[in-house]
Amino acid sequence: MTVSSESDVKKFIGSIELPGLDLAVGKVGRIVDATVSDDRAAVEIELGFPAARTHPAWCDYIASAVRSETGVAGVDVSLTTRIVAHGVQRNLKPIAEVRNIIAVASGKGGVGKSTVAVNLALALAADGASTGLLDADIYGPSQPHMVGLAGSQPTSEDGKTMRPMEALGLQVMSIGFLIDADQPMVWRGPMVTSALNQLLLQTQWSDLDYLIVDMPPGTGDIQLTLSQQVPVSGAVIVTTPQDIALLDARKGLAMFRKVSIPVLGVIENMSTHICSNCGQEEAIFGAGGGDRMAEDFDVQLLAKLPLDIRIREQADSGRPTVVADPESDVAGAYSNAARRMTALLAMQGKDYSSKFPKIVVEQS
Repeated sequence: MTVSSESDVKKFIGSIELPGLDLAVGKVGRIVDATVSDDRAAVEIELGFPAARTHPAWCDYIASAVRSETGVAGVDVSLTTRIVAHGVQRNLKPIAEVRNIIAVASGKGGVGKSTVAVNLALALAADGASTGLLDADIYGPSQPHMVGLAGSQPTSEDGKTMRPMEALGLQVMSIGFLIDADQPMVWRGPMVTSALNQLLLQTQWSDLDYLIVDMPPGTGDIQLTLSQQVPVSGAVIVTTPQDIALLDARKGLAMFRKVSIPVLGVIENMSTHICSNCGQEEAIFGAGGGDRMAEDFDVQLLAKLPLDIRIREQADSGRPTVVADPESDVAGAYSNAARRMTALLAMQGKDYSSKFPKIVVEQS
């Protein structure tokens, strides 16, 4: 094909679907430049989500597609990332030093939500994003153990704010850092809400692209209040294929929509069981539940994750799967889910509140 103009090249590149993402370049990024001279083409693309580990493969894929479409002999492709703040609930403003908050939630406990949350956060960090992890499960904080920080305590220089703990490339905060491991949190809803606000607002987060919030399970008053007070850019629902889990997960998804928080997708955890002895894969909790839920609510099914003993062992050891076994299929599934999650967020409306001037009315 003979290219008639550089605008044709840009239009074609914008239509290319990125492998493993199934989303077009033009939807999740911006084509900064595309030039064709003599028998070569140069392409510069700015993506709105982190995917550093896939950049080399995507560059090769795009270059091959452009060569095939245009007939030029050589194509140089450059991929960069620019992560911006996206819109939150209408009555709230994003938090300073945190561009985007993503809530990871479930309708009920026991579906592996915390394990999914920490692995999504680690996958984002591995792809080059500055990432934080907030353990909002006040009654059952598990993230300190999962990231190998059990027994640690944050420091405070002014007695009012806290430095986040750091582990595995993440900035981490949890009520578990502030209480004894065996201390029960016998608190009513208002106290829990106040505690979460303190953990969120009194932590000295540092230039975060994403803050992953491991939400408490359920859809009661506490969860609804948190959803209304925390400025969230998007949410992910974790469920298992089991019908009982799906019933509650559907309620959780509906709750986020009720408070105008975009649901970025559904993750089906414990989709199949993989036998540690023979490797046989079996859908012991049923099959197709996540697909049906995603179809019913018109959202993306981000991943189907297996019930694998190694996931539990690695989380218990303080080195979750994405860092313990980064080349494994399971780590790859977490990483693909994280990329799809943030790519879908990149398609959402951006936040422009920081651009508006502050108007102060003074009486003379």
